[in-house]
Amino acid sequence: MRLLIDTNIVLELLLGQTQADHAKKLFENASHHEMFMSDYSVHSVGLLLFRRARHDAFAQFLTDVFERARLGMVFLPARDMHTVVDAARRFGLDFDDAYQLAIAEKYSLVIVSFDQDFDRTGLGRKIPSEVS
Repeated sequence: MRLLIDTNIVLELLLGQTQADHAKKLFENASHHEMFMSDYSVHSVGLLLFRRARHDAFAQFLTDVFERARLGMVFLPARDMHTVVDAARRFGLDFDDAYQLAIAEKYSLVIVSFDQDFDRTGLGRKIPSEVS
């Protein structure tokens, strides 16, 4: 399965939140899927960790995600950014969710997220336990 890992999955694990075990299992089973993160998610994780002066944690995150788990990174070129606006309008999404949806649609990816906002889109979402 081709998966787009939403930012909240990574943050759940990095911050040791209640669903961290499910997120960890998803990454441990990365070889069973073709997994991706958007550039927006990577930047969001970096922003959060840098604000907390956790530069080493961001460096470790990059190693764990892109070297060990071998996730790919996907992005929207400028010519496709209008699809973010369209997604936001169609489904009442904020920017980050609309960006993720536009990415998933462009690259034919299944969104893996704890965010229920994706449930009201045509694409929907899966939670980690449904794919790991």
